[in-house]
Amino acid sequence: MSPELTIEHNYPLQALNTFGITAQAAAYVRITSTPQLQAALQDPALAGMPRLVLGGGSNIVLTGDFAGVVLHMASTGMRLAQASFDTILVTAAAGENWHAFVQWTLAQGVGGLENLSLIPGTVGAAPIQNIGAYGVEIKDYLHSVSVMHAGSGIVFDMDREACRFGYRDSIFKQADGAELIVLEVTFALPAQWEPNLRYAELAQAMAEQQLTKPTAQQVADTVIAIRRRKLPDPAVIGNAGSFFKNPVVSKEHCAQLLQRFPALVHHAQPDGTEKLAAGWLIDQCGWKGKNLGPAGVYPRQALVLVNNGGARGADITGLAEAIRKDVEAKYGVLLSPEPVYI
Repeated sequence: MSPELTIEHNYPLQALNTFGITAQAAAYVRITSTPQLQAALQDPALAGMPRLVLGGGSNIVLTGDFAGVVLHMASTGMRLAQASFDTILVTAAAGENWHAFVQWTLAQGVGGLENLSLIPGTVGAAPIQNIGAYGVEIKDYLHSVSVMHAGSGIVFDMDREACRFGYRDSIFKQADGAELIVLEVTFALPAQWEPNLRYAELAQAMAEQQLTKPTAQQVADTVIAIRRRKLPDPAVIGNAGSFFKNPVVSKEHCAQLLQRFPALVHHAQPDGTEKLAAGWLIDQCGWKGKNLGPAGVYPRQALVLVNNGGARGADITGLAEAIRKDVEAKYGVLLSPEPVYI
């Protein structure tokens, strides 16, 4: 027997996107279980509609009303198991809040995800974006992802290799992964934990606290303090975190830029390319703290675009495009947005 579906029409999405943009969905279904998701995908009233699978709404820009059905992944549940002497497997449902999940793992005495504390969004969205911060990415600890193929309704697991992770990228963002809906995510975390302090700002913060042998919780607390100091709370100021990816350029292009701009912030990559700091590029173009209508660039972090109140999707995307043009004109570097335009 199929679970009962509650389909709501002309549903307001302002509270379901961290930019706080006002928009409506033609239809909305809150998904709390796998059978419910299967039922929604098979429902004849929804079958012909465009579909948006939504988590925490922290990586989207709504450019208008959505003339389709929003499937809001709200499933919950977390569990852990000792996989081996070296590894602990931790699993969470797609609808779990990411930060709450990280805090839960730490409360269980399991470290590994602490550098990813306070990133907004849900567990299900984390592998899609391959979220990362302070020297750690999801791919570093992912064990497997349980997914449903929307077309067939088949549920199966994908390992890390199958996810084809890249910088803020995965198979889920590609054409051949568009039908895959994340149900739950399992991480392989170290039973014998060591802090990851390779990120200079985090290492400096630890040194300032004279924490030579920090606990995982102390690392998490420090990451949280840094993020709160630099980034706006979406509950107070609408934003989607870092708006642009850090651009990757060839070693030759970076060398040419350094001749003209000796202070250029850059980081050598294992494959010989160079990753540039998008925030630095934007700041150097004079955008930090600048507004364009009701949309603006956060005064403390040039990488974050904000809704100062009443901004529409067009205001956010218009600001982003103006920034992209300025950076390209000055540095010959193309910035790519992290959020998806809907």
